[in-house]
Amino acid sequence: MTTSNTLVTREGGAVIESATPSVRPAAPTNNVTDLLKQRVDATPQRILFSVPDAAHSSSWRNITASEFARDVNAIAKGLIAEGVQPGDRIAFMGLTSYEWTLVDFAIWTAGAVMVPVYETSSPKQLEWILTDSGATAFMSHLAEHAAKYDDIEGDKPALKWRWQLHEGALDRLREAGASVSDETLEAARSRATGNDIATLIYTSGTTGNPKGVVLTHANFVDLSNNISVSLAEIVDAPGASTLLFVTLAHVFARFISVMCISNGIRVGHQANTKELVEALGTFKPTFLLAVPRVFEKVYNSALQKATTGGKKPIFIRAVRVGVTYSRALDAGRVPFLLRMQYRLYDKLVFSKLRATLGGNVRHAVSGSAPLGEFLSHFYRALGVIILEGYGLTETTAPLSVNLPSNFQIGTVGPPIPGCSVRLDEDGELLVKGLNVFREYWQNEDATAEAFTADGWFRTGDLAELNEDGYITITGRKKDLIVTAGGKNVAPSKLEDILRADPIIGECVVVGDGKPFIGAIMTLDSETLPAWLESKGVSPDISLAEAATNEAVLHHVQAAVDRANKTVSRAESIRKFKILDYEFNLEDGTLTPKLSIKRHIVMKKIMPEVEALYEGVSSAQLP
Repeated sequence: MTTSNTLVTREGGAVIESATPSVRPAAPTNNVTDLLKQRVDATPQRILFSVPDAAHSSSWRNITASEFARDVNAIAKGLIAEGVQPGDRIAFMGLTSYEWTLVDFAIWTAGAVMVPVYETSSPKQLEWILTDSGATAFMSHLAEHAAKYDDIEGDKPALKWRWQLHEGALDRLREAGASVSDETLEAARSRATGNDIATLIYTSGTTGNPKGVVLTHANFVDLSNNISVSLAEIVDAPGASTLLFVTLAHVFARFISVMCISNGIRVGHQANTKELVEALGTFKPTFLLAVPRVFEKVYNSALQKATTGGKKPIFIRAVRVGVTYSRALDAGRVPFLLRMQYRLYDKLVFSKLRATLGGNVRHAVSGSAPLGEFLSHFYRALGVIILEGYGLTETTAPLSVNLPSNFQIGTVGPPIPGCSVRLDEDGELLVKGLNVFREYWQNEDATAEAFTADGWFRTGDLAELNEDGYITITGRKKDLIVTAGGKNVAPSKLEDILRADPIIGECVVVGDGKPFIGAIMTLDSETLPAWLESKGVSPDISLAEAATNEAVLHHVQAAVDRANKTVSRAESIRKFKILDYEFNLEDGTLTPKLSIKRHIVMKKIMPEVEALYEGVSSAQLP
């Protein structure tokens, strides 16, 4: 059986390939700005953005499609007046905000190419990106972003322009562009076609210097046109809107932003996650985009609030009933008593949690890492369907996503329309399609290594395909651990489960060539103090003290025990160590996307890893 036009290919009874045909024809002559032009032509008064109202903190000011397009054109004219040429690379570091997308489309309209830079990037990382990309300009949003360039040591990359938004650069560009004709602007805007570079995005660099991923206009245009059909229930819903808080430097949020403009979806922004709950309450989005860590923190915060308020028992009971109810929905039958219990807890607990999300959220799209079945069921009980998806920078973000009308918890969905996936002999997921990048920037060797001889892109992830062609990611190929006993272990499954715990920050599963599996963990300094206080422990103790605290050790051991129930005995964690510090950007253990750099982390924690196995031999294991 297949679903949603997804076609599967079997070999020896097992599904080895899954493909979903395109549902919209390719548009080889179009570039991303054509999506905006088509939107303005179709619905000039459609609200595309809402920005915080400076006069009223709890309200939003709307910006229509035609107003946005006029502002884009004014700034694009300014870029042209300054001397920007088609194909110029312009690096930009900015907040997740209306201005980010305004700058993005202005650069495209001027015929240039944006090179986004994470706000968390160091001066050294910025230097590499500016130099490798050959950027002619650096645009920055805040003073601290501009300072990243000033802090580059030694000779700085040569630039023609530096534009600083906090000093009024956009207003000056608007003024400078007054002399540029509409005809000149249109010539620049329409110059690029589908195969031309739309953006140059640098990977996180988990294994060395970041590589520049060349994404074309066709990647964005054709992907947006096709995926909008798959997600029609979300994008075509009356009053569809979303509040973006994921950084727009990430291709995931960037693509969603483009898709929203194409489909006329109202978008708001909130860069400060500490103000997110308030923003959700006033903006009232219909769907959200987030990484699993956000969904984990929402759940953990709710649990913590219930605990401190003396309502933990009812919260836990509500969660158990809700998850059981969700699983019963999957089974196709919900017993009468369970349905009645769910309705009770929906009124007492779940309705209040929905209100914290604004009250209107019905769907959420999750990517970047596995969400976990528990949270998927919990949020469905809450009334929010989380559509887990999967993708890479090299696939313009989504490679697959679950469908609102047919989602399967525990999978990342079928391939998006216009995309095919295949399992290599070793289980690696390979992909072809309209979303796959063109090449790594000026790096022929890396490009050749990334593709098979017959043109499939190597994702580097291990996967399985079910009978419907839905994908389950089982681990990272390079991270695969082989124990001394010859057992292959994908560490990500255990790591993802443990990272979802309220007080665990990061988890690194180890054991390559060792007699058993172990884990090195950090504590989450954000959630730890409130948890400690709830256990009668001073919230002011240091991380070093917390790492050896009896209550903390007991809690983490219980979390490890729960995680071990999901794997075989040979794959289970036998020993763990809690570090007295957190990983961070400054020491290079985290990428700008806040993922761990495993090779650097492993070097740093090697003494702790060796200590786990000190005096232990395979013969001593049960």
